[in-house]
Amino acid sequence: MNVLLSKFITKHDTAPFSQIKIEDYSPAFQEGIALAKAEIDAIVNNPEAPTFENTVVAMDFSGDILDRLSSIFFNLNSAETSDEMQKIAQEVSPLLSEFGNDITLNAALFAKIKAVYDQKEQLNLTPEQTTLLDKKYKSFSRNGANLPEDKKDKLRAIDKELSKLKLQFEENILAETNAFELHLTNEKDLAGLPEGTIEAARLLAKNQEKEGWIFTLDHPSYIPFLTYADNRELRKKMAIAFGARGFQNNEFDNQENVLKIAKLRFERANLLGYKTHAHFVLEERMSESPEKVFSFLNDLLAKAKPAAQKEFTELSAFAKNLDGIEQLEKWDGAYYSEKLKQQLFNLDDEKLKPYFQLEKVLNGAFTVAKKLYGLTFTEVFDIDKYHEEVTTYEVTHAQNNLVSIFYADFFPRKGKRNGAWMTSFKSQYIKDGINERPHISNVCNFTKPTETKPSLLTFNEVTTLFHEFGHGLHGMLANTTYPSLSGTSVFWDFVELPSQIMENWCYEPEALALFANHYETGEIIPIEYVQKIKESASFQEGMATLRQLSFGLLDMAWHGQDPTGITDLKTFETEQFANTQLYPDVKENAMSTAFSHIFQGGYSSGYYSYKWAEVLDADAFDYFQEKGIFNIEVATKFKENVLSKGGTEHPMILYKRFRGQEPKPEALLKRAGLL
Repeated sequence: MNVLLSKFITKHDTAPFSQIKIEDYSPAFQEGIALAKAEIDAIVNNPEAPTFENTVVAMDFSGDILDRLSSIFFNLNSAETSDEMQKIAQEVSPLLSEFGNDITLNAALFAKIKAVYDQKEQLNLTPEQTTLLDKKYKSFSRNGANLPEDKKDKLRAIDKELSKLKLQFEENILAETNAFELHLTNEKDLAGLPEGTIEAARLLAKNQEKEGWIFTLDHPSYIPFLTYADNRELRKKMAIAFGARGFQNNEFDNQENVLKIAKLRFERANLLGYKTHAHFVLEERMSESPEKVFSFLNDLLAKAKPAAQKEFTELSAFAKNLDGIEQLEKWDGAYYSEKLKQQLFNLDDEKLKPYFQLEKVLNGAFTVAKKLYGLTFTEVFDIDKYHEEVTTYEVTHAQNNLVSIFYADFFPRKGKRNGAWMTSFKSQYIKDGINERPHISNVCNFTKPTETKPSLLTFNEVTTLFHEFGHGLHGMLANTTYPSLSGTSVFWDFVELPSQIMENWCYEPEALALFANHYETGEIIPIEYVQKIKESASFQEGMATLRQLSFGLLDMAWHGQDPTGITDLKTFETEQFANTQLYPDVKENAMSTAFSHIFQGGYSSGYYSYKWAEVLDADAFDYFQEKGIFNIEVATKFKENVLSKGGTEHPMILYKRFRGQEPKPEALLKRAGLL
């Protein structure tokens, strides 16, 4: 009996991780695809006239076993992978891609969907039903349903190839990240590094039965090293290693993968009648077109660039004054920025970290969610988990109604990719009168507790935790009928609003008082530290904005024009960065070869959405500040019009219903100190 193919006999229908064997996956995918195909065939062969219920709704609820299996497998492939899992991923990804094409290129199924779509004016549908019908119709029309057979075959081949290339891209980065370590045995080389970072490095060396200290390219090791290590040569070594991932002309090189992915996406868009991949993607975004995105990014660039250049000049003068540095390099930026920040605000991460113990920060996020949305998080020990470090929670509302299951996975491991993300093991939907509640996960890479200290977070990690928790709330509070419209299934340039707005509470004294206690003394964070956190929030905001814009513009350069003429990745990148560059180029480094967001994740033609959502979140938080950051009326409007609604209506309609107006960019510029 393959546990992945039967109904889970577990508490709240949670994934039975400990019962899953690696050899279960491949046969489960084969069978899951066969079952899903049979459900589609049943819709196609139904002799009754196509209706909204027997065609559109039936299709949305089909393939639930395959969906559940895919979410479990691919979530674990990111958080707890192995060589075996990666091999299975390479095998099943093309099969899933092919299955997706089998649906969208199924002429008989499209004919049924179209028959319903053509009479939608007479059907008296709710806004959610109308959205579902529109999305289902577009999932065909935008993915080749109207193409002749030869072009459909071409599309299938492209999608199959893309699914393999994206996987290979991510596996190469993981391999490169894991392959590098800086092994130090001379204590002098540790000068400047915080005690906690040194202790974590010593523990890593000890675990490998080596003397001294080991630093890696995992963020909790890499970022403190670049920020605090006095040894400039070692900072350079680390920075070059980080920037060279996928760009070393070895077996893990991603240059060819990037060029192939960009060209195949362009070819695919042309095949479907779109000018570029960005034109195809942005048709289903708030921004609507590449022209609008370029205009948005360049408008922000015009406002941020003078501030960024001024900040860079100040930083360069500071480094020269302090250490005689003639030319500021990339491996100097974080180091001297931190020193300058300390001088200006007398505030650094090492002063703040004792007040940000991971467990307390997480409980703080829970308390904020309780005050705003009436949620209670209770840790439970009878829900299966995929690793001993994961903690599990039942999330309930008044009268103890289950809202969600929440998994928290916070520390780096060998089989876990870098970064932070939110995902789900089960979506929310309503079927047969039962509101199936979601199973949501937050995955991060924070410093592990050591023998002498708990896990203490930098302020940046505090905002990361709140950010991912915001995505989590978007998933947990979902309340829609159809699975494909639930939770974070929204336009990509709207998905960052619930996450980014949560970061704002990290800067508010009223919220900090809930969780920022010294881990040894219990003392609440001093008010002067809070004031300095607020004052320093816009420190070097011009440079930070310029950096984000450079990534957004690089993404649009790959996807918003014809990439077929690009032969050399590095040359192309250098040209794209010319208008946003502050530091000298590093010839051994490339950005694109490790730019997972756009070449492996879902952000191709969408990286601009971080800034786009910042406009939304600054404007939305303005409303909270106007009425009080824990104002129930505003929180309820946000929950009912944004968090619970998923993708049931156009995001601008939902936003205006919450805010009473369209978002104003001035709120962001004011907050960033760029006005």
